[in-house]
Amino acid sequence: MTTRIPVAVYAEDPVLRTGTTHQLRPRPEVEVLGADEAHRAVVSLVVVDAVDEPTTRLLRRLRRSSATRTGVVVSRFDHDSLQITVDCGVSAVVRRAEADQDRLVTTILALAKGEAVLPGDLVGRLLDHVGRLQRSVLDPDAPTLATLTPREADMLRLVAEGFDTSEIATKTSFSERTVKNVLHEVNTRLNLRNRAHAVGYAMRHGLI
Repeated sequence: MTTRIPVAVYAEDPVLRTGTTHQLRPRPEVEVLGADEAHRAVVSLVVVDAVDEPTTRLLRRLRRSSATRTGVVVSRFDHDSLQITVDCGVSAVVRRAEADQDRLVTTILALAKGEAVLPGDLVGRLLDHVGRLQRSVLDPDAPTLATLTPREADMLRLVAEGFDTSEIATKTSFSERTVKNVLHEVNTRLNLRNRAHAVGYAMRHGLI
């Protein structure tokens, strides 16, 4: 390869950034950019433990302000993270446990070619997500992922798994009163009869 791919590395702490940069610098396919050169990046790698609010702000900024193609290297990745990364135009997701040197370089090469990279178990979830987006376009009044907050969805998942109020409170670190209030708010807002109705509604519409 005659042209090295300019890559900007973003990480939530210096140790992560140094570790990722150390893996990439020896490879002839890649040019690791300094912070003052990030505007030249063809590919941006965002290395984090989870897709939290600061990461979401960074992903949105990258989408708005540059033509770079973005990949996320992440430890924990859940349903909400998938929605955020899709909405932010992320083209690749790699789990940190699998992010050795060859995997990172392969991902960078794929991104530079305009390809997408996802772990196999996320492909089905992505297709489901896209299907829900398509249905929401066809029926704007249909329930969407935004119908429930992450906390409401988490509590409904626990209800679906058979946990009672006290067990849900323990697992979520909220008081029993808060759990009851959150679930009551869901029922009231969506005109549902009870918890079982709420779980059935959420599952039927792909919200949990």
